[in-house]
This record gives sequence, C-alpha cells and structure tokens, in this order.
Amino acid sequence: MVKLINTNLTRGVLMPALKLKAIDAQKVLKISKELIDELQELIQCPRDYFSIEVAQSTYIMDGAFVVGPSMVDVFWFDRGQEIQDKAAKIITKYIQSIGYENVDVIFHELVASKYYENGEHF
Repeated sequence: MVKLINTNLTRGVLMPALKLKAIDAQKVLKISKELIDELQELIQCPRDYFSIEVAQSTYIMDGAFVVGPSMVDVFWFDRGQEIQDKAAKIITKYIQSIGYENVDVIFHELVASKYYENGEHF
C-alpha cells in the first residue's frame, strides 16, 4: 500500500518534475528521499519544488503486452548542460540501484513565457 502525504501540490513551482515509466512505484519509494536529497544539492532549489510521478503505463508490441523501457522524463527550466549531465547521472544511478539496468533520461526544457501558474506566466 502506498502511503499518501498531503503536500499542497498546488502551491509554488513544482520543478523539476520527474515522471517515471515502466518502473515499480514500490521500488521508487525506497530511493525517493535520497534521490531528491542529491538532486536538491545539485540544483540548489527548495525540496518542495520537486515532484515524482510514477506513470502506470502499458506497453504493447506485435499484439502482445511487453515490458516497456525504463524511462524518466524530467520537466524543468534550463540549468545548463553541466547540471543537466550531472542530474542525468544521479537519476540513472538511483534507478539502476533498484534493479533497472537500462535507463533512459529525457529532459524537457520548459520556457518561462509558456509556463503558467494560476493564469500567470513566469
């Protein structure tokens, strides 16, 4: 059973947002604190700006259900190539530590003028 914590997710900017696919949520619980600890230290933003979502995806190939690729989509504002490279290594390390050998990390750069919170862009 997943324990839910009420953390007013409508308050403030939730960036970076990590969306995990084809990765077990119970395993993610075991690494979530340490993963965010390390990313927070690297990125230097408040802890409550981070969010982790585990998508319940179903993959199909050639008429059969298959195990999908382990993937992490990261939605964030640009922090430069060096920080992005380090973040990718941190994410990969933690996902591999829970049993996923191959991990794809894809960064989606948000543009402040196209990101709205409560009807106002940044």
